[in-house]
Amino acid sequence: MNTKKIMMSSALFLGVFGITLTFIPELMLNFLDIIPNKFSILFAQILGALYFAFGLLNWMIKGSIIGGIYNRPIVISNFSHFFIVGIAFLKELLFNFNSLLVVWIFGIFYAVYGLLFGLILFYNPVNSAKK
Repeated sequence: MNTKKIMMSSALFLGVFGITLTFIPELMLNFLDIIPNKFSILFAQILGALYFAFGLLNWMIKGSIIGGIYNRPIVISNFSHFFIVGIAFLKELLFNFNSLLVVWIFGIFYAVYGLLFGLILFYNPVNSAKK
């Protein structure tokens, strides 16, 4: 399993989303049909900083051995994030089939990354290297 590509793509996904939430929160909130006010803008910027930091973490760890017991805290953090948000998107899509296209797109991204990080969690990179 090529964890480097997964870490790089998740880092870019999280980083781009984080930068847009941090620097153009009003535009992002309008795009998501959320009325911008002082609190929602502040919350979007805080959330953007979190996403950007998580993306940086993934980018910086991309060249390391990942899977099994190696870098387990990072894998569990990514799995938890993507799985929990993926479940939230799934719940929204099941009860509101006419959701915005962006909800469908993000739901697919989160489902794929949740699955990938779930696989990495139980993947043993040492056994793969011996083959």
